[in-house]
Parts: sequence; structure tokens; C-alpha cells
Amino acid sequence: MRLLLATRNAHKVEEFHELLPSIDFIPWPSDAPEIPESGAFFQDNALQKATYARDWWKAQGLPPVDGFLADDSGICVDALWGGPGVLSARFANHLSQDAKNRLLLSMLPEGSARSARFVCVLALAPTAGAPFTVGGAVEGTLAFEPRGTDGFGYDPIFIPEGHDQTFGELGSNIKHALSHRGRAAGDLKKRLGQNPTQ
Repeated sequence: MRLLLATRNAHKVEEFHELLPSIDFIPWPSDAPEIPESGAFFQDNALQKATYARDWWKAQGLPPVDGFLADDSGICVDALWGGPGVLSARFANHLSQDAKNRLLLSMLPEGSARSARFVCVLALAPTAGAPFTVGGAVEGTLAFEPRGTDGFGYDPIFIPEGHDQTFGELGSNIKHALSHRGRAAGDLKKRLGQNPTQ
């Protein structure tokens, strides 16, 4: 199966290759327009990105693929009323990721709960047929400072439930088994096995 992956995030591309090795992923072309994501919820954004990618690809007359996969994901912190949530990628975007992580931690009110979760929604728009979504989430807590160099994004500050180490410390094999994106990818694999794209 050949899918266009509607992202320029090199870390996500690498993770999808690891999570779904049987799928041949084509990354979003470097000369293609930015993919809009103006939805209020992860599902809205994922569907918007997948259908935009499909419509643009078809309009260019590019070689056919089996479908168009988009990911929308983020970290939701209870003490910040669920933020940054769908704005996770755009939160303090002028800063380096390490500075973003430290800023986010500094925003927690003193003595507040450190509970948080990672959420991921994947949308697949088949070349022909209606798009659908699958999702995954992982509960955890926020560390007091970034730890570890594995993973990307907010991984160094997120400790998954049942563990003492952050995703930045646990390594990719453990992370993929626990993570929001790993769980969503597992559900996608099951869905494709039951009802392949057409």
C-alpha cells in the first residue's frame, strides 16, 4: 500500500516508517503549499489535512496513490485547561523545542496537578471513498524539567502512566508500544486489514 503522508515534520515521517513498515509512505512535497489546519479539535484538523492533501494531489495530476494520511496530535495539560492541545505545534513557535518545553512547565501554577495526556488522531482519505479517522491517547504526568534526548517535541517532559522515565528517556521501542501515535497507528493497521482503501 502506498500512502501520501500529509506532513513535513521529519520526525513524524520517521515514526510512521517505524510504526507501519509495511506501508510505502510518500512525504508531502517540499514545493507543495502549506497544509491548512484551522479546526478546533484534533479530528477536525486531521480530516482537513487529509482531504486537502488528496484534493491538491489530484489537481496536480501526480502519480496515483492508495490514500492520503494526516496526523493531528498534541499534549493536553489539565492544569492549563487542556492546553496547548490542538495548538501544541504552534505554541511559542518562535522558540526552540527545548525552550518551548521549559516555558510550558513554567506555566503550571505552583502546587497544581501535573497530569497530562498525549492525543493523536489519524485521518485517512482514500483515493476514492469517504475519509475516516482513528485515534489514540496516553495518560501521564509532566516532569519537573526536560529529561532525555530520544523522541521529539514534548517527549522529554512527558512521563507515561506506569513509568518513571519520560518518553525522551524510554527509547523508541517502548515509546511506540505506549504512545498516542503508536496506538492510533495500531488501530489504523487493524482498520486497513478489515477494510483496505480502494
